[in-house]
Amino acid sequence: MTERVVVLDNGLTIAVDPMETTRSVSVGVWVGVGSRDEPEPIAGVSHFLEHLLFKGTAQRSASDISRSVDRVGGDINAYTARENTTFYCRMPARHVTDALNLLGDVISVPSLRSSDVESERQVILEELAMDDDSPDDVAHRVFAQQLFADHALGRDPGGTRRSVAETSVDDIRDFHAEHYVAERMVVAIAGAVDPDAVIADAAAAFRSLPQGHSGLRRTAPTKTAGDSSVIDDTEQTHLVIGGLGLPRLDPQRECLDVVNHVLGGGLSSRLFDEIRERRGLAYTVFSGLSTFSDAGAWSVYAGTNPGRATEVEQLIGDIIDDLAKNGPTDEEVDTAVGYLVGAFEMSLEDSGARMARLGGMLSATSNIRSVDEQIARWGQVTRTDAAQVAASVLGGGRLTVSVGAA
Repeated sequence: MTERVVVLDNGLTIAVDPMETTRSVSVGVWVGVGSRDEPEPIAGVSHFLEHLLFKGTAQRSASDISRSVDRVGGDINAYTARENTTFYCRMPARHVTDALNLLGDVISVPSLRSSDVESERQVILEELAMDDDSPDDVAHRVFAQQLFADHALGRDPGGTRRSVAETSVDDIRDFHAEHYVAERMVVAIAGAVDPDAVIADAAAAFRSLPQGHSGLRRTAPTKTAGDSSVIDDTEQTHLVIGGLGLPRLDPQRECLDVVNHVLGGGLSSRLFDEIRERRGLAYTVFSGLSTFSDAGAWSVYAGTNPGRATEVEQLIGDIIDDLAKNGPTDEEVDTAVGYLVGAFEMSLEDSGARMARLGGMLSATSNIRSVDEQIARWGQVTRTDAAQVAASVLGGGRLTVSVGAA
């Protein structure tokens, strides 16, 4: 694999991963600003801006944007996370220049018209309402609020109804002008492309980006809150149990990946085997990790009949405690490493996954870890390593959030 990375004079980073055996290309733009970087009164402004960039530019209407993608069988989308905002487009490889020009246009010179702000405001309020109707989303949202108490990492990236309603056109324009600068962006391209040609095309497509550095003042979270119960008219009780994890670049990150898979990361995990397969107490039960530049989280989710919620909560706690106390078995470590390596290798068949790998790493660390190095890091995890991380992370305290009927 021969990735190419260049940094232009204006500070824009362009990364290319050529794939000779595919006929597609995936182009992504990582903007290094997310919901944790927003002033609280305009929380959700990154997500608001993400929506608005597809409403048009001086050269393209919203319909022009959608038609240019549809007519070649492609797709275009975006998402807002806590530390970055990402825009991406996938097309047949022969249309890579079109994809670059389209993303360069919408990101560099969006219209940000007042009328579009008002119409999209209503769309976002509907999106927030839709999330409120999803009790598992509510449970994860409240969990973040409790885990990162009084900190921007605990805020939902979509903002609140109040902040969305009160964010002005000028707030959005000012946020774009301050943060959407070349030095804070990574353009990642993966697919059947010529690296030299596509780098030149990307430089031309994003030539309108302003120079300058967007100053981010991030502070690490310092406290957590306690358990929380949300009363809601639901058919199931939705549980999220978890605690603080590891930052993105922690040297024990791969050990925690292994521990997470043993706990609830796959069909052979302890949670899935005990709670679903053996006892039939839940249809969905899993564990997951979130990592940020200076913090992290681990969590377990389960949805179950209200009459069994106490039993499921106790079982989850017992499984977590046992893993924290005794660590995984050698067989569990081997299975987890095999899964992590195999899933990673198979993802490399997809241009979108390879584009996301480049953009995510460069946006977070300014470096690319090779495929072989990443595989080796998982392969080096021993049972002793995993046991130590399980004890320190899973045994380090946890909180419980439940959403369901009284």
